[in-house]
Amino acid sequence: MIWRQAALRLRERPRGCHLVTDEVLAGIDLGGIATGMLQVFLQHTSAALTLNENADPDVRRDAEGWLTRTCPDAAPYFRHRDEGDDDMSAHLVASLLGPSLLLPVRDGRPALGTWQGIWLVEWRHHGGARALVLTAWGQCPSAGLDTGRGASGAGPSHQLRSSDSTGSRVR
Repeated sequence: MIWRQAALRLRERPRGCHLVTDEVLAGIDLGGIATGMLQVFLQHTSAALTLNENADPDVRRDAEGWLTRTCPDAAPYFRHRDEGDDDMSAHLVASLLGPSLLLPVRDGRPALGTWQGIWLVEWRHHGGARALVLTAWGQCPSAGLDTGRGASGAGPSHQLRSSDSTGSRVR
């Protein structure tokens, strides 16, 4: 069994639904995983991840419009406005869509459908850079029976790497 984990920092984006598939997949090495899983986890409570249409940008614009009507900024019934009028609506969008995705990995690549892509749904007007933790695990093609031990036989195989979307190390 292979285990890999990486920290990834996505650059700041404006409010909206942003296709980030290429950035996310560039952030972790899935090579050598014949059958496995990739978890993408967003370490924030005012943005979200979802898997959706990757080709037509109108789908992202329509989703943003629906979310704007569903979770309006500064709604009179919101009490929580500690960080501005977009604070509570951002928390609700994050709760509706969620902070993580679990994707199957096949032959060193995510087994996504033809039209599927990873979206970052940024709901703050000035949310800043967003931190992700990427964790991949799975079977090697030649692993045979899984003993739970790494190549040395001494314990699990782990690879830890931290980088941002430009390849720079993240502290």
